[in-house]
Amino acid sequence: MRGQVDDLQQASLLDPFRSAVRLISGIHSHRELTDTVQAVVDAVVETVGFAVAVVSVVGPSGRMRTIAVAGSASARLELLGVERPLSTYQAEFDVADHWGSLRFVPWDRAPDAHALGWVPEVPVSPDVDAWHPMDALFAPLRSSDGELIGVLSVDLPVSGRRPAPPQRELLELLAVQAGIAVDNARLTERLRAGEEIFREAFDRTATGMALLHVREDKADQYLRVNPAFCRLLGYSVEELLQLDPAEVTHPDDKEEDAHLVSDLIAGRVDVYQRDKRYLHRMDEPVWVSVSATIARTAEGRPLCAVLQIEDISARRATLERLEHLARHDPLTDLPNRSVLTERLRQAATLAHRDGVVGSALFIDLDGFKRINDQHGHRMGDHVLVTVGQRIRATVREADVVGRWGGDEFVVVANDLDPIQAQVLAERIAAAVAEPITDLDISVSVRVSIGIGPIPIEGGDVAHILDQADHSMYKEKPKGERPTDGLR
Repeated sequence: MRGQVDDLQQASLLDPFRSAVRLISGIHSHRELTDTVQAVVDAVVETVGFAVAVVSVVGPSGRMRTIAVAGSASARLELLGVERPLSTYQAEFDVADHWGSLRFVPWDRAPDAHALGWVPEVPVSPDVDAWHPMDALFAPLRSSDGELIGVLSVDLPVSGRRPAPPQRELLELLAVQAGIAVDNARLTERLRAGEEIFREAFDRTATGMALLHVREDKADQYLRVNPAFCRLLGYSVEELLQLDPAEVTHPDDKEEDAHLVSDLIAGRVDVYQRDKRYLHRMDEPVWVSVSATIARTAEGRPLCAVLQIEDISARRATLERLEHLARHDPLTDLPNRSVLTERLRQAATLAHRDGVVGSALFIDLDGFKRINDQHGHRMGDHVLVTVGQRIRATVREADVVGRWGGDEFVVVANDLDPIQAQVLAERIAAAVAEPITDLDISVSVRVSIGIGPIPIEGGDVAHILDQADHSMYKEKPKGERPTDGLR
């Protein structure tokens, strides 16, 4: 569905959640599917900034039937009641750009210019960012179990340009509500009570949802929570309704939460979306992506805050693991060279700021090549891991131990003068010298340790390490010289 409506009216961007209120209340007030869907398209035209909105739903035969049009009398006349194979839409989706859950088909990629009908002849702007009359933007409507039940199509952003991310996000949010509305409107054939219909929509969605009481600049009480949200946090519905939202929010996220909610209620922002941590009943953090907005009366008075909560724990864990791998040595799991350089730079800054000398210890294993040659790389790897563990266990909790490369390790220690550093070096050497055993092989390892002061003048990282390296070389047994690291 593309084109420009003859009687285009400027639609102002009202409160972004007013459309969602229409959808939810429509489940209560509209008993027919067509009435509910018409409320959806009307809300999109009135609030999201598109001149035309169309909803087609999957019928019993599996074909898509257009049952609601808003914004254009001519589009309504041409499109309303038309049925098309589901494959027509799939062909569009196959060539579309993915904007989150939205599907955007640029005019020059359309599989069939007339497949979806209503393509009037209108002037085309030469601006590459302008909305072309042949562009198409679709929001698939899905049931709570992910089944495609319809498509919301929009056309002609009132700005005349391709929609920016905030406008897309709002359309996505309303499309979620539209999917719930369509799914539950189909249940009206079997369910009569409006409250029961709303409960079905709210409770059956696989995404966590919550309605919060709004007072002044706070949302301080759960009015309704769905089972998916309860499962996420490990509480029953009754238990969660007794808790203040702040009680299940991670302490580190409370302050930002309070500011965002205050801005939302005051209307300084329309929608907020952020990643945050809740606290599970077992006191474990749960990472979620939260979308929140305010339901308001026609006069603009806040009714309640509405939250959609997606569990992103697995995604977050993967991201944290990748970040960890990028900053740690894969064998010893100690910080790698880039982290050590960063921490040395920080240590130099702290020494200058606080006027307290620190130390960098450069540690090299003597004769490590012989261990590899005589016992193989399995034993060599075991020695490196064990040495790293012993160094870590010997230094202070605040000290940083990392693998510089090969058989070289570095310790960064704030507030540690050269005399104290020498004492620490002797303890490290003694700890490492204990025999290291793997299976039936036992070896002893000696280390050479050089100390580079981190002066109160701050100092350059390369210079600090160079001093430690030269100091370490002096400790080497005669004839041995480091071949990795700084040289």
